[in-house]
Amino acid sequence: MWWRHGPPWWDRWEDGEEHAPRWPWRSTVLITVFVMAGSNFAAQGQLDDREALDPYARVLLFVATGLLLWRKRYPVVVAFGTSVAATLYLGAGYPYGPVFVAVAVACFNAIVLGHRKAAWAAVGVFWVGHALVAHWLYQWLPPSDDPAAPWGQEGVIAAWVAAIVAVSELAKTRREQWARERAERAQAARRRADEERLRIARELHDVLAHSISVINVQAGVGLALLDTDPEQARSALTTIKAKSKEALGEVRQVLDTLRTPGDAPRTPAPGLDRLPELVQQAASAGLTVEVEGEPPRLAPGTDLAAFRIIQEALTNVVRHSESRHARVHLDHHDGATLRLRIDDDGPATGTDAGGSGNGLAGMRERAAALGGTIEAGPRADGGFRVLAVLPLKASNEVKEDR
Repeated sequence: MWWRHGPPWWDRWEDGEEHAPRWPWRSTVLITVFVMAGSNFAAQGQLDDREALDPYARVLLFVATGLLLWRKRYPVVVAFGTSVAATLYLGAGYPYGPVFVAVAVACFNAIVLGHRKAAWAAVGVFWVGHALVAHWLYQWLPPSDDPAAPWGQEGVIAAWVAAIVAVSELAKTRREQWARERAERAQAARRRADEERLRIARELHDVLAHSISVINVQAGVGLALLDTDPEQARSALTTIKAKSKEALGEVRQVLDTLRTPGDAPRTPAPGLDRLPELVQQAASAGLTVEVEGEPPRLAPGTDLAAFRIIQEALTNVVRHSESRHARVHLDHHDGATLRLRIDDDGPATGTDAGGSGNGLAGMRERAAALGGTIEAGPRADGGFRVLAVLPLKASNEVKEDR
């Protein structure tokens, strides 16, 4: 609601470093017309006490209001300029009236834009100037034979000045609050966008890394056996075709989610129920996988995270280990957490044991999003282990299957 976040027109008061100041010509014209017409009306009731409006008075009124056109660009100069013009206007004996509005608007604008001391000084100049004119300089200024003004009038002007300052400070406080709320909303939106980009990047990495690893292995087998064992080469090409089709389907699912974020996915997100399929895919890449334990019934987000962690761990074995045997162990006997342990006997095929880092980072992000942990590193016997601990009932679970 606008009283919580600021009215839509309030951005006109935010012309600081981010946006070039706008020219407030509409409001300036309205204030000028109001002051000119109001002064004519006020002069009708002060013909016996004050000087009649003449061209000099109208020039002062026009200067006091015309300066407001520059109030966004030069708030301090405009605040002092309107105060001086209004002081000269009243010092010349012209009628009291809406000239005070120009001073109020200029000082209000200066305070709201952060020039508090300058605005107070400008208002002080106006009040002191009026007091000097009304109680000392009146003897030498028009109108002739004008007596000193009552001190009660100075109290009224002081109250008017205090009201301007109070309203301006309140408006400045509300403006800063609205600016903070807008900044917080923008930061939250950026954070959500960053989290969504990370989620999509993580999902695409897990899908493509596993599929392309299997395709790469099968392509190598096919090339090696193309002349000596055409049937085995044909089997490898069949696996490549099936795996590439599956990968395209999963990528298409992610892209469909991007295009229509409000719609439900057309196919369910993968979970541990597809673990046998994952084992079969690993076998097609030459990796034998033993699975120990039965997965419990999991929430969709936890189920997807567990599947992707195992998938990425097996992909790293295929890509970065000489071992053709891996073990997957699932344990949930404590009833609070699901422990996933993936082991291979190694050794690593190169210096990047365990992967290039993106896969491990993605696994850690998935686990952290659910309140879990990931430990990954070489074993003392030369193998490699990935140990994931995921809470079965995560209070801050990110449902990535949407």
